[in-house]
Amino acid sequence: MSKTVVLPQTDSPSVVASVSFWQAFRFWLKLGFISFGGPAGQIAMMHQELVDNRRWISEGRFLHALNFCMVLPGPEAQQLATYIGWLMHKTWGGVIAGVLFILPSLVLLIALAWIYLVWGDVAVVAGIFYGIKPAVAAIVLQAAHRIGSRALKNGAYWAIAAAAFVAIFALNVPFPLIVLAAALAGFIGGRLAPTIFGKADAHRAQSHPGGAAIIDDTTPIPAHAIFSWRRTSQVLIAGMLLWLVPMAALTLMLGWAHPLTQMSWFFTKAALMTFGGAYADQPYVYQGAVPHYGWLTAGQMMDGLALGESTPGPLIMVVTFVGFVGGYTKAVLGVDDVLLGGIAAACLVTWFTFLPSFIFILAGGPFIETTHNKVGFTAPLTAITAAVVGVILNLALFFIWHSVWGPSGFDPWSAAIALGAAGLLFRYKWKLTWVLAAAAAVGLIVHMAGLSGAGLGRRWAERNVDRWGLGREASA
Repeated sequence: MSKTVVLPQTDSPSVVASVSFWQAFRFWLKLGFISFGGPAGQIAMMHQELVDNRRWISEGRFLHALNFCMVLPGPEAQQLATYIGWLMHKTWGGVIAGVLFILPSLVLLIALAWIYLVWGDVAVVAGIFYGIKPAVAAIVLQAAHRIGSRALKNGAYWAIAAAAFVAIFALNVPFPLIVLAAALAGFIGGRLAPTIFGKADAHRAQSHPGGAAIIDDTTPIPAHAIFSWRRTSQVLIAGMLLWLVPMAALTLMLGWAHPLTQMSWFFTKAALMTFGGAYADQPYVYQGAVPHYGWLTAGQMMDGLALGESTPGPLIMVVTFVGFVGGYTKAVLGVDDVLLGGIAAACLVTWFTFLPSFIFILAGGPFIETTHNKVGFTAPLTAITAAVVGVILNLALFFIWHSVWGPSGFDPWSAAIALGAAGLLFRYKWKLTWVLAAAAAVGLIVHMAGLSGAGLGRRWAERNVDRWGLGREASA
């Protein structure tokens, strides 16, 4: 295990002599506890710390790694941490960086999911989630706008996004088929109209005023980062064994139809479908976890997304919540061990969700470092990102419907919270954690005052129906 990184020759006083493995370990552990704000915030935080403050890596090498992570399925911020950890301290450096990026969130979400299931009907907890649910709808809507502003650069991409929305909203087409259709459209478009479906490189390296970094643009490639087919084969074989052994054990011990086996298989597929960020994964996870397998309800899915937004780590960590709730409520290890069943399901789901990300980085990193090519969105992947915008818009409408207009009628307080959260996000650019905290506070006040619920909306409409002139003809 290497404890130093190769240094460029520089006279810059801002460059330290080396970065020990344990110094990096402490940083990755700290990052795991403070990585709020979703992928954009997490990447910005790593950039500020690693590029600007600590000068462990240069702007060009940082963006080079980020471009690679952006075209991979999976959480790009966690993959970026794995990549930089691997570049600095070999395989174990990458593993530690990637694991510590998600470990605090794993522990925290298991604890919160247990509290949610055991005490979720307590007035205080119910009030907090009453406010958070409509805020989540606004957050997802903002995600669609944020990704769309970057991906929908011309009419062709707008058409793909619209087609994806219609496919999943009106035709209930499975998310994987939408991804494949978008990729095919991008591939054909890239051949027939390369000026429209060309590569999009949103990141450009710039010189840094702080001088050379420890891993600078001119730093020689470390020996472990030089591409070789032998090493790549070893990583792929190891990764396949790490997937195959637990999957085979679950199948042999519990059977293929057991919930734990099905969760492991389902989230393996989900991990390979997350082009465009974690929000793109949510429709696929919802389709499988809620209506297909019945591991949790639509309301619980929204609560889990709210917890994922308000805790550190990648948003895709919501799968930990899904796994825990499914394992707990389905008593996968027996009715006497529901807590243990929830923990086992949460850990298995997290393992199978993040394992592909580690394989992608450890197997592909040497090729990227050796070639030093600028890796941007290819035409198929750009088309997938455009389709993801339509899919996320459908998800936002789904959340809005279930939080604002339930089966009992319209809930004006939920609508007001959703509109307020949207205003804070779009107009005033509040951080997600601030918006969720404000929404939780308002929801708690409304709920404790006995004003919450769709029934209030129905009573309010009944009292005001004549004021609007509605129903007069019926009473005449």
